[in-house]
Order: sequence, then C-alpha cells, then structure tokens
Amino acid sequence: MAGRRARVALVTLGVAVGVVALFVATAWLALTVSEDGALPGTAKVVVAELTGVIGVTTEQGLDSDSLVRELDRYREDPSVAAVVIRINSPGGVVAPTQEIFAAVQRLRAAKKPVVASLGAVAASGGYYVAVAADRVFANPGTLTGSIGVVMQLANLEGLLRKVGVEYVVVKSGEYKDIASIARAMRPEERRVLQALLDDVYAQFVSAVADRRGLDRDAVLGFADGRIYSGRQALALKMVDELGGLAEAVEAAGKLAGLPGKPKVVYPRRRFSIRDLVWSRLGLPGASDLVPALSSLKTPLYLMP
Repeated sequence: MAGRRARVALVTLGVAVGVVALFVATAWLALTVSEDGALPGTAKVVVAELTGVIGVTTEQGLDSDSLVRELDRYREDPSVAAVVIRINSPGGVVAPTQEIFAAVQRLRAAKKPVVASLGAVAASGGYYVAVAADRVFANPGTLTGSIGVVMQLANLEGLLRKVGVEYVVVKSGEYKDIASIARAMRPEERRVLQALLDDVYAQFVSAVADRRGLDRDAVLGFADGRIYSGRQALALKMVDELGGLAEAVEAAGKLAGLPGKPKVVYPRRRFSIRDLVWSRLGLPGASDLVPALSSLKTPLYLMP
C-alpha cells in the first residue's frame, strides 16, 4: 500500500514538474520570440509603411514621429537585415518629411539596406523620402515626382468686409502677420515668402541630385512640380527599376546578402470601427479635407 502511494506521489510530482516546465518554456518563448514569430537571430526583411499625408494630424495622415521611431528600432534590432519602405503618399509638411529622410539615412549608415517601393502615389514628400533609399522601385503606373514646394494662402478681406468683420492686428514686427487672411499680400511680403520657398526647394533638388547621382542641372530639368508615371521616372533615372512590393522585398534580401527567399515581416493592420462605419456611409476621410484646410494659413507643403 505504501509502495502504491509512493508511486502515485512520484507520478503526481512528475506531472507537476512537467506542467511547470511547460509553463517556463511557454514564458521563455513569449519573451524571446519577436512579434512576427521569428526566433532570435533570424535575419529578416521588414516592411514599413509610409501612407497618407506626412505630418498632418488626421485619421488618415501620417504621424512622422511614430515612423521615425519604428525605423530607429529596426536600426537597433540585430535580426533586421534590411528594410523596405512601402510609400503611398502625396507628400506633406517639409520638416517631418526630412525627419523620415534622416531616419532612412541612419538605417543605411548602420549597414542595413533600404529599398523604397512606390505604390499608387509617391509624389513630392513621398518621393523625397524614397530617394534616401539604396534602391527605388516603382510600378509603371505609379504617380511620382512633383518635386517642388507650395504654400497656399487665402485672402478673405472682401468676405470679411461683407459680413462686417473688422480685423485688428497688433504686432511686434513688420512681418509678424505676413500670412494674414484679412488683407492682400504686400509685394515685399511675397518676396520674403518666395525666398523661403526657394530655399526649401533647393534642399529638395540637392537631395534628389545627391542620392540619385544626377547632375543638379539635370534634376532642375524635371523638377518643375509636374507628376510622372513610374515608366517616365525610370527614363529620367528618378527610380532604379520597375516592379512592385514583391520585387522590392527580393531586392532588399539580396542587398542584405540573405540566402534564398528572405523571411518577410509585414506591418500589422489595425482595425478601426470608425473607419468601417465611415466607409459604409460613404463619408469622406479627414485627408480629403486637407486641401480645403490648407487654403487657410498653412506650413510649407511638399505636395502636388
């Protein structure tokens, strides 16, 4: 009887040890396996998305800070061998665009190849980011280019006068209300703003010429704000190859020296009840309101 109890106790102990071991193994896997399911040390190509208007805080705009942090995480992650940036953006605000450009440069400086994959639209600021990559892929029908800077300002002086609104301004400097919507722009104010736009435009042109290995005069020949198809962009050496996301991923794996077909990690999709309801009702997204809102006092935009 005592022997039987001893055997039962041993079996119970064995089961308990097994359960503990299973729990420990599960916990270890949870801590060591990355979000994409890869074990530590698994070299992979990750796809980052640049979607929407850059630097505009709307439901469909792009929070540039979050993308910059994401790219910096990939730079520090030893399992990330290369990055593909999938771009579907008409552009956006200048400074946030340049911050993403700099984050791509940091990835390249860390010896991690970056390939840009241009989707439906990769224009202006979207193209600005793309040229930071080691290679640029575009579909034949991709809309890209639109190299330029724009500032749109409304003059509501006539409307305000009609409704009986008098706009009173108290300022500390001659140009403090340079973009006032309550009066016409003075010639000297236009010169100040034009000099500002010319400077930012020159930065854009320099970035394209430097990263694409083109003569500055050659870039000025097509950097007049017009939009090009992917096939036209290839002829102008604005992109390296025609192809979609699959071709860009394959190229990134080869640049990173990964054998065979590389493991690819795609962004997780976030489900939004609001987006679902709005799409079912046929309501416009907030990004559709950006052109209307930007006709008021705005920052500089790298947009078509």
